[in-house]
Amino acid sequence: MKYLQLLSCVLGGFSFLSATGQESVPKAQTPVTYSNPLPVKFGDPYVLFTNGRYYMYGTGAGAKNGFSCYASSDLVNWKPVGQVYFGNTGNSWGVHSFWAPEVYEVNNKYYLFYSAQWKQNPTNELENFKIGVAVSDKPEGPFTDVKDKPLFDPGYPIIDANVYFDDNGKTYLYYSRCCYKHPVKSEVADFAKKKGWFKEIEESWVYGIELKPDFSGVIGKPVLLLRPPVSMADKQAEWESRSVTTKEVNRRWTEGSVTFKKDGLYYMMYSANHFGGKNYAVGYATAKSPLGPYTKAPDNPVLQQNVSTGGSVTGTGHNSITYAADGEMFCVYHGRTAETGDERVVFIDRMKVQDGKITVFGPTTTPQKLPASVRANKAE
Repeated sequence: MKYLQLLSCVLGGFSFLSATGQESVPKAQTPVTYSNPLPVKFGDPYVLFTNGRYYMYGTGAGAKNGFSCYASSDLVNWKPVGQVYFGNTGNSWGVHSFWAPEVYEVNNKYYLFYSAQWKQNPTNELENFKIGVAVSDKPEGPFTDVKDKPLFDPGYPIIDANVYFDDNGKTYLYYSRCCYKHPVKSEVADFAKKKGWFKEIEESWVYGIELKPDFSGVIGKPVLLLRPPVSMADKQAEWESRSVTTKEVNRRWTEGSVTFKKDGLYYMMYSANHFGGKNYAVGYATAKSPLGPYTKAPDNPVLQQNVSTGGSVTGTGHNSITYAADGEMFCVYHGRTAETGDERVVFIDRMKVQDGKITVFGPTTTPQKLPASVRANKAE
């Protein structure tokens, strides 16, 4: 009898320990933060939101002569979709240098705008870049070219297409004229020549032009919207000329533009300096109409490297913008860190537009709160 009583006590003790042990084991915590950079090796990232999901397109990430895609339900966790566009085929006009894809949903179709080297090149130009359009029934592709030639040929190489759909029903294409064979006189060029750094300085400029509704071509002539400053007294000259003044290269860029409208004002964000260097940075300009004139903001740049302030991020640029489900605004861009080396990786940071001013809260590498809409879904 004593044995049975002892055994009962022992088993009861084990039962008590087991129950209290289960209660004391902490439950798995749902992450409430994310950190940059994201594990996506894109340059020139662009995000499309459609059918309740986000799709990210960009340059690189293992795509061969074309573009890959990632998908996400929350802007934070991204899964590879695979290559969604293939160029350098018998039916394509582009042969290499497939860059800067952007995808837009129009009438249940998905249109991919991109840059590539045009195979029609009788003078064997090193940079014979043009802009093309491909279409698909799904954001995951496959995308096929609308026609076997570029959208249009302005007579010089162009890259970095961005499309804006205005309230009045008109559609506009923004692009960057390449620096290639485009030397420009300026005080910065004179300064560099006097120093013995470079004989001339080539520049890229941002243009805008109206698109035909079916994306088969353009309407009218391109309008020059943004260019690097001519005078060194211009406050924009310092940050837009760093690739020259650091003797990195004899070029000044104005590229990677993205346009949006808020409270009746048009905003154009753009990148300056060498995309492959540490000084790549983002500024913005504003206008009262889609084709300008645009005035650069006095607080430029709004996104740049942070190593000078103790951070580890360089080469921040070629951004796009996207929104969480609750309307929270985010800046999507590429950059580099000491860990990623020369590889461009994706960052997503919060931004706001208020009283005609853009503020980008980045670059960050410390934990950031998940978008509010994502936190709400995880809490349910």
